[in-house]
Amino acid sequence: MHTDAPTPDRPAKTLFGHPRGLATLFLTEMWERFTHYGMRAILVLFMVTAVSEGGLGIDDHAASSIYGLFVASCYLLSLLGGWIADRLIGAQRAIICGAVFIFLGNALLTSGTTQVFFLGLTSIAFGVGLLKPNISVLVGTLYPEGGARRDAGFSLFYMGINVGALLGALLVPICAARFGWHWGFVLPALGMFLGLVQFLLTRRYLSAAAASIPVHVGVRSWLPVIGFVAVVIVIATLAVAGQIRIDAQAVAIASSWLIGLLAAAYFAYLLFFAGLSATEHRRVYVMIVLFIAATMYYAGQEQTATSLTLFADRYTDRSFLGWQIPAGVFQSVSSVYILLLAPFFSALWVALDKRGRDLSIPVKFAAGLILMGLGFLVMYVAATHVLGGHKVLPTWLLLCYLVQMCGDLCLGPVGLSSMTKLASPRLVGQVMGMWFLSLALGNDLAGQFATGYDAANAASMPALFLKMFAWGALGGAFMLLLTPPLKRLMAGVR
Repeated sequence: MHTDAPTPDRPAKTLFGHPRGLATLFLTEMWERFTHYGMRAILVLFMVTAVSEGGLGIDDHAASSIYGLFVASCYLLSLLGGWIADRLIGAQRAIICGAVFIFLGNALLTSGTTQVFFLGLTSIAFGVGLLKPNISVLVGTLYPEGGARRDAGFSLFYMGINVGALLGALLVPICAARFGWHWGFVLPALGMFLGLVQFLLTRRYLSAAAASIPVHVGVRSWLPVIGFVAVVIVIATLAVAGQIRIDAQAVAIASSWLIGLLAAAYFAYLLFFAGLSATEHRRVYVMIVLFIAATMYYAGQEQTATSLTLFADRYTDRSFLGWQIPAGVFQSVSSVYILLLAPFFSALWVALDKRGRDLSIPVKFAAGLILMGLGFLVMYVAATHVLGGHKVLPTWLLLCYLVQMCGDLCLGPVGLSSMTKLASPRLVGQVMGMWFLSLALGNDLAGQFATGYDAANAASMPALFLKMFAWGALGGAFMLLLTPPLKRLMAGVR
């Protein structure tokens, strides 16, 4: 434990009214998201590019499925990462190990060989699973009082996510376009290295609780982790050796069922076997509904890296002052909007709370779903113009992302904050893993939805975008209907 950590007789340092440790976590998450979103901005495009042009030569449908599986795996492993932190090594050590795995994985992506490329994706997935849920837990420990101040803190933390996402999605595609695909993957590796160094140097500013580790950890406690890793290694080895062939689309469908069953099993555990109090028991039902709503949201929002990026690549006029903007750069637009709007939303939640008019968590989720759907309604109109045989202006994508990022600020940071409020303190790491499991299932579904979109056939686009509009609008309507009973079950959580 660090001797500089805050204690009851030595208050934590503050920065603009927030704990100094928030800056540590802000910068760590910023560099991790720089790595993730930078790599993501070129991942699908790299996979669908012909081998003769330096890519992998994978067809659109398989590439979308692989992307969905990869991102789903990152968040699916967050459940394991939360468990490891809660039971074995503590949140800080989990973050450090995760950063190392992410750095090594991105270094492998630069190799240029298909087999090593997919091993790199596997390493990154393990790293994200360790880092993502536990860094959010540490943010929650900085605000033990809860309330609107914690929501504001998570909104600022969310800005760190989007600073990294902006820089990564902007710089990595430009680097790849200028120097080649594999050099494009060098920047993400460097970003995670900087994030790791920064965390190690400044983690003394985190709360004393954040530095604690589980006690009485024996060899038996590690057996589930060792067994799981061994299975992954065996499957990866057989795949690399060509002994087994993996159908990405079939695996994506199977994994959706697996993730759904895993989520159901864990919620059943919380309800019947976790020894929760009556109040905590009621809050589990709220977490189940929020999990479903978040899954629906991310199944739509994560089209950014699949169908919307392919739309940008093939049907958007990307010329600007004689420069052909790389299609992946458009993914950075979402982060620009988040950075511009996050302070406003953060201040809005605090101002509404002071007046006794703060929107409930379910209502914020409903707004997020509806706005996500409206963004696809914009793209439906754009797709109908493409059917005339002409490329459309980037303004359609810009408007779509603006609407959707307003929805993201209603749901994303609020979802992170709500899980830390609703969860039992002794299970908070695992519950945060469950939250990221909703991202896993949502991303997996996003990849499957994108397989119904043939980027070479413009006629397939309006139907996909209209389906995603209906998906968000109906999800938001159901959340509004469920708001009154959910507020009662939350038992005072705001």
